[in-house]
Amino acid sequence: MVKAIESILNLPLPGYKVQKRMEPSIRADLSGSTEPNFATRDSAVLILLYPFAKRLHFVLIKRQIYEGPHSGQVSLPGGKFEDIDLTLDSTALRETYEEVGVEPSKVRILGKLTELYVPVSNLMVYPYVGYTSQKPEFMPNLQEVEYVIEVGVSDLLAEVNKSVKVITSHGSPLTAPFYQFRGEMVWGTTAMILAEFEEILRSI
Repeated sequence: MVKAIESILNLPLPGYKVQKRMEPSIRADLSGSTEPNFATRDSAVLILLYPFAKRLHFVLIKRQIYEGPHSGQVSLPGGKFEDIDLTLDSTALRETYEEVGVEPSKVRILGKLTELYVPVSNLMVYPYVGYTSQKPEFMPNLQEVEYVIEVGVSDLLAEVNKSVKVITSHGSPLTAPFYQFRGEMVWGTTAMILAEFEEILRSI
């Protein structure tokens, strides 16, 4: 399956039309803006694939509570591009190491998904897909990560793990499609990225 995923990632991607399936009803910053601007920063996240119990898995993180727009949310490992990063995939690997302790040298980048603008944090997010041949021994950075959530790729394909609910975010009610893994709600940008990855898996 890994070789098939790598091959498909080198073809034209499904893009926003598929990401939109998991898009919240409101996706704007606090002033209503939905477009990148001069202050928008680049960031990168990683869908880290690895074998476990005869199935392919990937890892999510439960973020700690902090003063920020993504406090307490479930997301993919990742963060902002820094001057020390040569490329955006380097950002994804560095942040994954800092957040969950997986050495960059042990990860092979298979390709990337469609970038996605996040108005609430004014970030352009570049998602990458990587693979490590052995299950990592995750060591979450407890300053940033409360715990890790390991998800089988087959769980991403199970319709029973998808639903929609009305939630309150930054003081406003919105309708949020979401995945549910291990009792955790995965919505917003992370769900939109996973929707495109789900589409790629379904094409195999």
